[in-house]
Amino acid sequence: MSINFQAEAKILRGPHEDLESYLEAVDQLRSIIRFFSSNKNLKSSIGVINQANTLLGKAIFKLEEEFRQLLTSYSKPVEPDRLTDCLPNPTKPISAALGHDDSNAALKSSPEHQHKSLENVRPPPDLIPPRIIPLLHKIAQQMIQAGHHQQLLNIYREARASAIEQTLRKLGVERLSKEDVQKMQWEVLEAKIGGWINFMRVVVKVLFAGEKKICDEIFEGNDTLRDQCFSEVTANSVSVLLSFGEAIAKSKRSPEKLFVLLDMYEIMRELQSELDTIFKSKYCGEMREAAAVLTKRLAQTARETFSDFEEAVEKDATKTAVLDGTVHPLTSYVINYVKFLFDYQSTLKLLFGEFGDGDVDAQLASITTRIMQALQTNLDGKSKLYKDPSLTQLFLMNNMHYIVRSVRRSEAKDLLGDDWVQINRRVVQQHANQYKRISWSKILQCLSIQGLQTGGSGSFGDGGSTSGVSRAMVKDRYKTFNMLFEELHQRQSQWTVPDSELRESLRLAVAEVLLPAYRSFIKRFGPLIEGGKNPQKYIRYSPEDLERMLAEFFEGKTWNEPRR
Repeated sequence: MSINFQAEAKILRGPHEDLESYLEAVDQLRSIIRFFSSNKNLKSSIGVINQANTLLGKAIFKLEEEFRQLLTSYSKPVEPDRLTDCLPNPTKPISAALGHDDSNAALKSSPEHQHKSLENVRPPPDLIPPRIIPLLHKIAQQMIQAGHHQQLLNIYREARASAIEQTLRKLGVERLSKEDVQKMQWEVLEAKIGGWINFMRVVVKVLFAGEKKICDEIFEGNDTLRDQCFSEVTANSVSVLLSFGEAIAKSKRSPEKLFVLLDMYEIMRELQSELDTIFKSKYCGEMREAAAVLTKRLAQTARETFSDFEEAVEKDATKTAVLDGTVHPLTSYVINYVKFLFDYQSTLKLLFGEFGDGDVDAQLASITTRIMQALQTNLDGKSKLYKDPSLTQLFLMNNMHYIVRSVRRSEAKDLLGDDWVQINRRVVQQHANQYKRISWSKILQCLSIQGLQTGGSGSFGDGGSTSGVSRAMVKDRYKTFNMLFEELHQRQSQWTVPDSELRESLRLAVAEVLLPAYRSFIKRFGPLIEGGKNPQKYIRYSPEDLERMLAEFFEGKTWNEPRR
């Protein structure tokens, strides 16, 4: 029985100093028990079996403590950088910031940037040092043989769940309710959503995948315990992660949330196969189901938000007119919104596919057309807030030009079609013509010969007769012209045409009508004034002066700003 004494000595020393030798001693004890159990006719068999079983019980208890001590010592939270460095930078920026161009977007999606990102990717961190895994596996096997499944599960859950949850807290993951979300300022919420999308990617692809790997290795050979342990270790962390997505999906809908909802839906679809693989066991069924429900709910909320937007555009009740007739904030907001939609075409196809909605391109074209029509309807209403009908036309011209130009430069053109572009370019021209007619017809009448002659005939042509034209009537025309032009100059130099090409073409269109008429009037009737007293009182401007002053129109000047 010397082998029994050797085993006993090793057991009493404990596993900490020499685990391999300790495990050999445990195996020896089991061999002794098996031998004497099958040879109970031997005189000392009962006593030996009892002694060995008592010693084996102590050995397993010490192994349990060693398992706990090893697992607890090496189960530390992972620093956020070690997790995030394992994945390439996402090439698509979080795109909720409507109205702001992402100047880094092109850089982020460039091949050079992606190559650089991949170069900087580090291997996944070891959640437990590789040299410790085999020791834990061997101890686990002994405890399983001894029937200590529940003790193993409890120890493993306590140590590993705590490490994962602490890691999530370090990342900034927190459980938030719908009420918490509703109270947040949009900028704060937007940042949290961007963070959540990154957390989901790194936690699933690195942390949960790593946890699954060590769980598989430690409990290799015992599938049921392996699956139970992994499920219990990750259940609360999965719940915390998904709770934020649920809170967003259930919170009050608003147009600016559409793109973050699409981002969230996109990440859930991206991670779907990995979630299904990592959480494939029957014990993880609730987690798989929760992820699938969240994906569907995000899709549904995004779809409803999409529908809300068209109605919100048409019913936007902002009563504050842009005083200078420039592009309305609603116009730039809606156009940016539509542009962003085309960054999500692949996601929208998936989303519409969730509900079996048929031809995605046709749907997108229909929705885009309706949004544009809703915007035009709203702008027509806003244009009626202006008391000056000239400014009404300038406002509509500016906004329609912005819409058409933006569509022509974006993927929306392919969906809306060339006919839509051509029709609306004509609308822009119609508003420009209406502006000219309303603003300048009265002043052009001052330069007309009609009403000046009391007899005979006259014309604007060179050498035309001035017989029958009184100097007083010509003076009156000059005074009226000066007054009207100065009023127009003072008022319309404060108006804005933000597009330089459109601004220049509108000035040119006015100049092409005004300057020839003015030159002809001066040539025809100027001598009547120049021969009298104070001619500069009436002929206040040369054609060159008018041309210079026309160049100040639509610059958005303020009242106290000096003339150029």
